[in-house]
Formats: sequence, C-alpha cells, structure tokens
Amino acid sequence: MKAILFNQYGSPDVLQLTEVEKPTPKENQVLIKIHAASGNPVDWHRMRGAPFLVRLGEGFRKPKNPKIGSDVAGQVEAVGSSVTQFKPGDRVFGCRTGAFAEYLVSSESALALIPANLSFEQAAAVPVAAFTALQGLRDAGKIQAGQKVLINGASGGVGTMAVQIAKSYGAEVTGVCSTHNLEMVRSIGADHVLDYTQQDFTKTGQQYDLIYCAVGNRSVSAYKRALKPGGICIVTGFSGMFRLLGIMALGVWATKTGDKTIGGQGVAQPNQADLIVIKELLEAGKVVPVIDKRYPLSETAEAIRYLEQGHARGKVIITIVPES
Repeated sequence: MKAILFNQYGSPDVLQLTEVEKPTPKENQVLIKIHAASGNPVDWHRMRGAPFLVRLGEGFRKPKNPKIGSDVAGQVEAVGSSVTQFKPGDRVFGCRTGAFAEYLVSSESALALIPANLSFEQAAAVPVAAFTALQGLRDAGKIQAGQKVLINGASGGVGTMAVQIAKSYGAEVTGVCSTHNLEMVRSIGADHVLDYTQQDFTKTGQQYDLIYCAVGNRSVSAYKRALKPGGICIVTGFSGMFRLLGIMALGVWATKTGDKTIGGQGVAQPNQADLIVIKELLEAGKVVPVIDKRYPLSETAEAIRYLEQGHARGKVIITIVPES
C-alpha cells in the first residue's frame, strides 16, 4: 500500500509517497480502507519540527514516527476478534496518526460511525478541528447560552467549527475574518462579521463574554480590552513564539491580578465521547464541514504547502478514494 512518510524535518518536500506493508489489525483493532483525510497545522508543525518544542516529543534530530496525518474517514475492511462496535463495511471517522495513507489500523475507541448525511470527504474535514473548537469553547471557555462570543480566525478549519459549535450553544456569535470570507462566515451562522482588514476587534469598543482566538495574533492587553468584566479569552493558535510566550506569561499574570481570564487552550484531546457529541451535531445539521481544496494522496506535499500559507477557507482534503 502507499503512504506518506517523512524521515527528516523540513519543508513539504520531505513528504514522500512510499510503498509500505499493509497493516494487519490486532484483536482490539479495526483495519480501515481510507477514503479521505485532511490537513491540520499539527501536520506541518510535525513536518518542520517547529517550534523547537515540538521535537521534545517527536525526536530532536529526526522524527521518531515517520507517519503523518490525523483526520481519517474510510470504510472498515476487517476487525480484530475482540472488536464489538464496528463490522466490515461500516463507514467510520476519527483521529489516528498515519491518516495520509491507503490503509490504517485503529483502536475502536478512536472512531465513530460517519453520519449518513456526510460524505467521506466531509467526515475527514471534521475531527481535529471539531475536537479543538468543542473543548476550547465548552471546557476552557465555559460557554453559556446568550453570551456574546467572538471567534477570531472564523474562516479557518478550527474557526468554522467554532462559529457553528458556539451557535449550537445558543451564543450570539461574531466572526472575524478577511473580506473574501465574510459571506462564508455569515452563511455558517455568525450573527455578525468583522473584516480584520478594516477593523481591529480589540479597538471597536465592543466587549465580549468569551473570545476564542484561533490565530493568536493579539497581545494580552488587547484581549483584555475586548473582554467584559468576568470574561474569558482562550487562544488556540499562535502567530509566533513571541505571542505564545506572551500568553503563557502575561496571560497568567493578567488572570491572577484582574477579573478577566486569558489563557492558551493546549492540545485538544481526541476521545470517543466527544466524537459522538460532534457526530450528533453533524447529524442535526448544526455543524456543516467547510472544504476549501482537495488534493490526491500523491500531491500531499502541495496540500500542506497551501495549508502553511494560512489562508485556507475551512479544511484542505487529501482524497485517497475519489467520491463516486
């Protein structure tokens, strides 16, 4: 079978389409014939070994695990003897390292059935972004119905999920994006949209109960200015190490010395319980995946190159089996 591997850190050129042995499921595993996967920032951070902190887990000189890709959607081909939740032929999606490949084995606890109203490509666009948005808004942000919530970076993979998940909680949502994406962000449910090329949301005089920032491009003082008393700002993406360190240091200080909470989300934790929550939102039509571009497996390097530019509208899909 074919899979994308990287054996050294670097640009997308290090991603190589390689012939590898097809995996065999163990007694508690599911073998998936992958139909589609999607790219995430974690993929290019792993690929480049950057920021350098990434190498603490991945390996200092070269990656310990050459497999790449996390979001997977496909069809169960075989199951181990102790698997009870799935059977051959089931359409499944979830998170598992090594998704940029033709086949993958996974524990059943990392998967859920794909809703009948979704294609493989749509399902592949969901897991990492939805886990990040759900856990950031619900767990870190403590979102409540009726709150005024601002999503900065509303047109990206995490942002499009965050807008829709926030709406599902009954929040009044403001999305911040570029001119080109205003109508798209409005179409997925945002009550208000701000064009960051024309307005700085931290200087409009408006204040919010919850700010969810998927780009991390503002200072702690700017976030404070845009928060109501008692408000919370959760930052999940960062435009550079300077901003990351600022949130880690100054955010903690600002939280301890004032009535506003500012902090980083940390890495989302995939789990089946939350995947079921996301599945139910998809089935109800409360969350609709947004797809920007599609690339075949052989052009994964180009897909990641595009994703790195930071202007994708929703998700970038790697198609392994074209939709019929």
